[in-house]
Amino acid sequence: VAVDMGRPIFEPKQVPTTLEATQDGKVVRGEVDVDGEKWLVTMVSMGNPHCITFGRAGGEADGPGIKVADLALSTIGPKFESHPCFPARTNTEFTEVVNRNYVKMHVWERGAGATLACGTGACATVVAGVLEGRVDRECTVELPGGPLQIHWRESDDKIIMTGPAERVFAGSITVA
Repeated sequence: VAVDMGRPIFEPKQVPTTLEATQDGKVVRGEVDVDGEKWLVTMVSMGNPHCITFGRAGGEADGPGIKVADLALSTIGPKFESHPCFPARTNTEFTEVVNRNYVKMHVWERGAGATLACGTGACATVVAGVLEGRVDRECTVELPGGPLQIHWRESDDKIIMTGPAERVFAGSITVA
């Protein structure tokens, strides 16, 4: 199934974030101190706020990249979610670049915690990867729940998300 996910939003006040724009009105590789560690983040809204990180400042983000399987997501995720620079809280995508067309991503969703998948987060991750020069506009995002194919079209700035659909439940209810 392919879905038009719309266009990304970058203006910091609309994401929202209090981080200063770092590139053409966008927060790209902005620095955030989380629990004494400096992380590089790119901010994207897909109608909901996303903070995408490829690693720490002076660390993974500048080198080969983080390993999402090694992250203590339940420890670091809530610290990002409730960080003061995210006035509406934020979803956070921790991303490992495998190659320009394939990334692994784990997400901490605001109000929900670690989840198996996040479509808007996968879209925001590819946008952030393109802005940072890490991935191409067509990229597979591997999430714990399975892969999604994301295409950020240059022609109209829209993002098309493609992934599997399968029946997971059937039932009936009687309404009196």
